[in-house]
Amino acid sequence: MLVIPSRPLSFISSFNFPLQQFCSKTIITCMDSSITNSAANNCSREPNKVIGSGEVGISVEEWRGWGPTSTVPSMVTQVIEDLNLLEENVDAHMVFRGNHGKLSGDFKVQEDKKHRAKYQSLSDSEQKLQFFSARQIACRVLGSRGYLCQKCWLASGDCMCSKLITCPLWNRIRFWLYMHPKDFLRQNNTGKLLWQVFGVQAATLCLYGIAEHEEMMWDALKLAGKDKVWCLYPNKNAPASSVKDSMAGLSFAHVENHPEADGTHSLNFVLIDGTWSNSGAMFSRLKEQYKLMWGEEEIPCITLNAGASMMHKLRPQPSWDRTCTAAAAIGLLDELHDLPNFVSYGLDKQAKAIEDAVEVLLEALTARRLRMGRSITRKQRHNRDIV
Repeated sequence: MLVIPSRPLSFISSFNFPLQQFCSKTIITCMDSSITNSAANNCSREPNKVIGSGEVGISVEEWRGWGPTSTVPSMVTQVIEDLNLLEENVDAHMVFRGNHGKLSGDFKVQEDKKHRAKYQSLSDSEQKLQFFSARQIACRVLGSRGYLCQKCWLASGDCMCSKLITCPLWNRIRFWLYMHPKDFLRQNNTGKLLWQVFGVQAATLCLYGIAEHEEMMWDALKLAGKDKVWCLYPNKNAPASSVKDSMAGLSFAHVENHPEADGTHSLNFVLIDGTWSNSGAMFSRLKEQYKLMWGEEEIPCITLNAGASMMHKLRPQPSWDRTCTAAAAIGLLDELHDLPNFVSYGLDKQAKAIEDAVEVLLEALTARRLRMGRSITRKQRHNRDIV
């Protein structure tokens, strides 16, 4: 989630930065996208049973199908093994309700006791964060199998993949989607649109609290160097500069024909993708790692001048100086395009490609709400503009 409107925003800048089935006892109870209004309000319909072939883990193919480029994180694998072992030892099925990987029924009661005990037994905050993140992600993957489209994260009946148009991102820019586990597989998440449109090598998912993901991101940022990393986030406690102030002096003429495979000539932008209540902790973690790597207290900040995203119709932000992740990327690309040294790279067209994708997502979510008899407007969370 990121920028917005009536005044410039303070953003962080740090330039350096076959579906596998599961256990036969597992049941998913979630509403089908084509259900009627009455069924939408009644979750008593017969649950879907997904019968596995004896393999109860997540394959690399399935894992990457959801968006990550990594292998399956070791702690996510461990959490799934623990869930399956618990299911074997208790007289209850593993049941998920809804689309956020929420356990339900008797199994939830047993699993709650077990995971809380394990959490309390962990000795430090880092271990606790990694366990929390892994459990959230494991449950979301298991609870979304056979229900969500792996590419667009919408219910299969609402899949919008055929309407999305891909577009190559200029090869000197790389986005990192630093995503909170509770935003992973969220249907209204907009960060996913970046890799759907630009590809996973141009816009790479990094899950907060997953060691393998964070190591991968910081290794790439270290290779690029701290002068080629920015983090987009409205940090009001740090000095800010505009996109023009930060980028106007950059030149790429000497590297246009240089191989880009090692990433040393790429501009890396980290976008914090999570609710505003979670983003503060995510930003603090980025600052800590930045200090460990380069010995500096603050990540440089960039001010973006972006307008309100069309997604505000369904998902209003806490205040007028904040907007969704995709809108932040659009604003950045548009402002870069306005600079003479970036004007020849087609960044305006790349921004338009993401804007079109946001419109497709909004249409899909709106159609689903109407079909389910739900309101297509959301109560505003802010009472006044930020001044």
